[in-house]
Amino acid sequence: MRISKIERNTKETQISLKLNLDGKGDASVQTGIGFFDHMLLSFAKHGLFDLTLVAKGDLEVDQHHLVEDVGIALGSAFSQALGDKKGISRAGSFLFAYPMDETLSCIALDFGGRAYLNFDARFEREFIGELQSDLIKEFFAGFVQGARCNLHIRNLYDGNDHHKCEGIFKGFAKALSQAVSVSKNAEGKIPSTKGMI
Repeated sequence: MRISKIERNTKETQISLKLNLDGKGDASVQTGIGFFDHMLLSFAKHGLFDLTLVAKGDLEVDQHHLVEDVGIALGSAFSQALGDKKGISRAGSFLFAYPMDETLSCIALDFGGRAYLNFDARFEREFIGELQSDLIKEFFAGFVQGARCNLHIRNLYDGNDHHKCEGIFKGFAKALSQAVSVSKNAEGKIPSTKGMI
């Protein structure tokens, strides 16, 4: 079973996370930031990942530590659950487009062992709900650090900030679901010419 548990405790944040890659989209998320919870619940639902997450942090200082550390913990959970990555597809679609009403986002990723983020999305408002909009990029930067994956996110059309962000999270979930899927033809094989990732 591809299940992982992560405990991340620092002087700034305390995070407990359980992830099942082969789930049904059942999730419970508590970060103290309502819109961030909504995005993570949508992510789990659309990726069909079972996710239990409780995160506390120094929100009286700023949201940055909590949002970034949740990204690191979630990325680490994917890395742990994937193990040696034998049999996985490894990459999401070269171009995975996810529409959310008037907005359109494209997501591509690769679990090739190298952390890199290209994030091309701009938000008009400082906050989306309670979430500082500039921290959306920091969440994904934390994720690639923890997962050691290559991730490209691009928002193609402007529109409502909520819709842009939700399209990104849902597209991210779909691309991740594709990348972690197991191919029967590649069962037991590492998806790399190097023989390891």
